[in-house]
Amino acid sequence: MSKIITVVTLGPGDPSLLTLQTADTLRSASRLILRTERHPVADWLKDQGITFVSFDKYYDHFWDFDELNQAIARKLWEEAAAQPVVYGVIDATSDASIAALEEQRPQDGRLVRLPGVSRADACLNAAPAATQSAAGIRLIPAMSCAEATHDPRLPLLITEIDSQVLAGDVKLWLGDLYDDEMPVTFFPAGKTPLQIPLMELDRQKTYDHTVSVYIPAVPMASRQRYCFADLVEILEILRGDHGCPWDKEQTHQTLRKYLIEEAYETAAAIDEDDPDHIADELGDVLLQVVFHASVGRSHGTFTISDVTTAICRKMIYRHAHIFGTDHCETAEDVSVNWEKLKKAEKHLTSQASVLADVSKGLPALMRAAKVQKKAAQVGFDWDNAVEALPKVNEEAAEVLAEIEAKRDPGLELGDLLFSCVNVSRLCGKDPEEMLTYATEKFIRRFSAMENMIISDGKSLEGLTLAEMDVYWNRVKSAQNCCETN
Repeated sequence: MSKIITVVTLGPGDPSLLTLQTADTLRSASRLILRTERHPVADWLKDQGITFVSFDKYYDHFWDFDELNQAIARKLWEEAAAQPVVYGVIDATSDASIAALEEQRPQDGRLVRLPGVSRADACLNAAPAATQSAAGIRLIPAMSCAEATHDPRLPLLITEIDSQVLAGDVKLWLGDLYDDEMPVTFFPAGKTPLQIPLMELDRQKTYDHTVSVYIPAVPMASRQRYCFADLVEILEILRGDHGCPWDKEQTHQTLRKYLIEEAYETAAAIDEDDPDHIADELGDVLLQVVFHASVGRSHGTFTISDVTTAICRKMIYRHAHIFGTDHCETAEDVSVNWEKLKKAEKHLTSQASVLADVSKGLPALMRAAKVQKKAAQVGFDWDNAVEALPKVNEEAAEVLAEIEAKRDPGLELGDLLFSCVNVSRLCGKDPEEMLTYATEKFIRRFSAMENMIISDGKSLEGLTLAEMDVYWNRVKSAQNCCETN
């Protein structure tokens, strides 16, 4: 015998808006279960003498909505094993428990959904005339807002705002997309719609499952906050027929240096630990990504969707312990598995090919460290920094020999730097960061030395190197003392 669950839409609240099919199904149900009794149709059912139960108690036991919906679905299929069930929700097109029912549907289970008047239809019909022209409207239940994404260029109706706390959560979510003062249409339970500023969404008198809010489409030029789709549109405008001459001339080659510059500026902002500056610089990096995608689109080679598809595929594949069947307990396990999957993905059949795969576009110190780390994966490495340090002295002696013989020391200098990277890596230090720190320290000490010389009534140009060394050592001693303390 099949397990049958028939889902009916109870609608915006007025029982007169129930379809004849839905009303007949409610009257003839042998087992009727409502998602919530906090709905006007529940009173109508009582007046009709129709017996039902609800899942209202479940809301007290589940704080996570995904768990709540899964629990509702389990209970419904259990009930359906005994007899056919009619399940009443406010709007079957948006209720998340319906998706859970589909996920859990057994082989002998049937899920039938009857059409009905949606909350969106009722709200738009009751709203001012300007609001009714909401082509392409999107419908999101309030409890699902936190996980949703939205394009502000499209109209939005948020339903089932059943509490002030949930209204506050919705307001915070919308605050990332819209201005606080933006007018929205608030639909109180059974009352005339109100025009209120967004900031007052959680300051209304009553809330229940029939309360909704409508947010109109807002053109990019009318907003102070923007989304990813806006950035893509801006680039298309700038590179369009009537766009900016400079932007239209750019190629992947001309933009290459800017991508590198913006990445380094972002790294500097991270070192400053300034969140606003980090966000600003990350925006510049994102601009470069979208800019390259726009260039690719104009040449018919790739689009921004190809970019996002490529990285999403990569992340899903290389996180097989999350999206697949692999098992990783620690971060180290994840790193090992990542490398294994990467080798398989890129068809790297030898460790030498793994080393050669390290991008030549990386800064030299960073690339050296990555190559050494790859070699260490097969045991080709010093045991510790102490063992690696004599190699630095050996390479330094070879540099000295080349200089004394008046030969080009370039190759030996490269070996010396490579050996220094080894020691830094084995000390657990990033060589790129260490050199950056040393450079900044040199600038600070040089500045302090120059100020000290000037305060003595002298100038750098008038001193010998030996005389400068005296000041340098004074500064070094003072700064070393401060750093130690």
